[in-house]
Amino acid sequence: MNNHAFSKPSTMKLKQTINPILLYFIHFIISLYTILTYIPFYFLSESRQEKSNQIKAKPVNSKPDSAYRSINSLDGLASVLYPGCDTLDKVFMYAKNKFKDKRLLGTREILNEEDEVQPNGKIFKKVILGHYNWLSYEDVFVQASNFGNGLQMLGQKPKTNIAIFCETRAEWMIAAQACFMYNFQLVTLYATLGGPAIVHGLNETEVTNIITSKELLQTKLKDIVSLVPRLRHIITVDGKPPTWSEFPKGVVVHTMATVQALGTKASTENEPQSKPLPSDIAVIMYTSGSTGIPKGVMISHSNIIAGITGMARRIPKLGEEDVYIGYLPLAHVLELSAELVCLSHGCRIGYSSPQTLADQSSKIKKGSKGDTSMLKPTLMAAVPEIMDRIYKNVMSKVSEMSSFQRNLFILAYNYKMEQISKGRRTPLCDRFVFRKVRSLLGGNIRLLLCGGAPLSATTQRFMNICFCCPVGQGYGLTESTGAGTITEVWDYNTGRVGAPLVCCEIKLKNWEEGGYFNTDKPHPRGEILIGGQNVTMGYYKNEAKTKADFFEDENGQRWLCTGDIGEFDPDGCLKIIDRKKDLVKLQAGEYVSLGKVEAALKNLPLVDNICAYANSYHSYVIGFVVPNQKELTELARKKGLEGTWEELCNSSEMENEVLKVLSEAAVSASLEKFEIPVKIRLSPEPWTPETGLVTDAFKLKRKELKTHYQADIERMYGRK
Repeated sequence: MNNHAFSKPSTMKLKQTINPILLYFIHFIISLYTILTYIPFYFLSESRQEKSNQIKAKPVNSKPDSAYRSINSLDGLASVLYPGCDTLDKVFMYAKNKFKDKRLLGTREILNEEDEVQPNGKIFKKVILGHYNWLSYEDVFVQASNFGNGLQMLGQKPKTNIAIFCETRAEWMIAAQACFMYNFQLVTLYATLGGPAIVHGLNETEVTNIITSKELLQTKLKDIVSLVPRLRHIITVDGKPPTWSEFPKGVVVHTMATVQALGTKASTENEPQSKPLPSDIAVIMYTSGSTGIPKGVMISHSNIIAGITGMARRIPKLGEEDVYIGYLPLAHVLELSAELVCLSHGCRIGYSSPQTLADQSSKIKKGSKGDTSMLKPTLMAAVPEIMDRIYKNVMSKVSEMSSFQRNLFILAYNYKMEQISKGRRTPLCDRFVFRKVRSLLGGNIRLLLCGGAPLSATTQRFMNICFCCPVGQGYGLTESTGAGTITEVWDYNTGRVGAPLVCCEIKLKNWEEGGYFNTDKPHPRGEILIGGQNVTMGYYKNEAKTKADFFEDENGQRWLCTGDIGEFDPDGCLKIIDRKKDLVKLQAGEYVSLGKVEAALKNLPLVDNICAYANSYHSYVIGFVVPNQKELTELARKKGLEGTWEELCNSSEMENEVLKVLSEAAVSASLEKFEIPVKIRLSPEPWTPETGLVTDAFKLKRKELKTHYQADIERMYGRK
């Protein structure tokens, strides 16, 4: 049931349409070039393949349920980034003193905004952005200190909760640092959460103060303020919005600047009333709710520091020359951890958004520059959904090239894939063929960090080839402070998430129902358990769920039961092969991994997104598919079918045509007959976090999708 098997280079190569005689001649020239370049490569550098084959983690004893540790932490797990810096305020103070006048947080100024009418009549807001304006470490420290003091003046007490409900931006990080300094417990909520989820988070944590933006106040908070009775102060990070008479009495709106001014005026003797301890809660991070109501995960200062210590060790030569682009939600543990890693190592962080990331992004006016072109980052984090989109867009452009250009690209692509699999570099291909693709992300990316969900082997290899950099695939959960594993930069194998980080250890627990055992041959398999100081304190006001998912061993070490099924390779690297919640038993007794089915079909050009569904009352799998508009329209044209986009998606003939394509791909991917969807529903609307059908990391919300498509489920299974 492995949905992350290794992919051989031959299975991921692109197809060529060149005269066979010419192709033989080209291959002869390529072989000659390879031999000539290999000789100096062999003598002058250590093969990436040799490094890739090295042991990266080992079991600490010979028992089947032994924990695996990184070979760099066999004698003890790492938990502190810098000596004596055991809380986040101390980490920032250390970084501030070391990098004082260096640039830290950057934001682009908005030069112009205008509404642009689209051919379909919809109006899109387009922006022209200027250069990045930077705050130094000292600037950020002063602003954070003043803001924390100002919050204290508004009545915020140490060890009490304060919420942040805001887009990713410099002010988010400044507010977070203020809370870390003054020992305020920061409650983070995704900006895309729906009203009931926001109300649940704010009322469960009993916050009196919330930090937000003008737009979110107007679009989300305004309608629910009356449902949060304890709320007293709303602080907007970007200027004061209009006042509303319908605001409940006792709720006051401030700007961040006025709260900072309040803190500046206060007596210099008004220091933080209580400095945090390593065991104090730093963040209560509400999950995106892929399995129901969002849960608040309590993360201590020591949890975060252990996590970022482990992550930082997997990024070679991390330092002042690096530039990180921040655009994922800071309410997500991947983005918060990545930015704290950068902040503690002297890197610059330039802020962006998915709508302004590249020159072609939806909010960037044609002819003006996106954020990556202006910032030219060296480091970037991404979720698989974003990488999959880049892959499909580039491949769509390749298909539109002239025959000569397309075949040149394919030759270079396949040649580089072959060389990567042997641990070699291809400087000529990088410079002359892939430079234009690489420039989509600014041209300077040296490491892409991917997390949040599994990344397909095809997309990972595409990013390696076209962006000329390693993809560090990571595995972690909010409950493990985002830390678990990350692949080494020189390990170009696909389908794996790397060895345990130096801050934690991982063991595999037998799962009898699924047929996974840590005694399995040739590789041990089982439920992944993560142990270490990065394992969080549990769920806020939810002791039953905390007891179900966490435990302490006889040595007092905390462990997390992840619900994910893993397998260790001989070199100590982990593969995610299944998920307990994704495993469904069909009527006839066969087990189907829904994630495996989706992974096999999601990379098809025809598919933008897919959700497989099955239950124990029926004998076959069905699916909901968001088709790619361009590909589906072209398929309809070939089959002689006409209609609007909605009519095509609602057409039973189109469902059958798409099902044929899916079935062929499923057979090619070696899915069992009972795993192949028998019926599908085409969705004309994309699944976005705003629709509530996927999380901010674009993971499927299966419960919500089931509810949304309930009528279609009944139709496809036949009403009973």
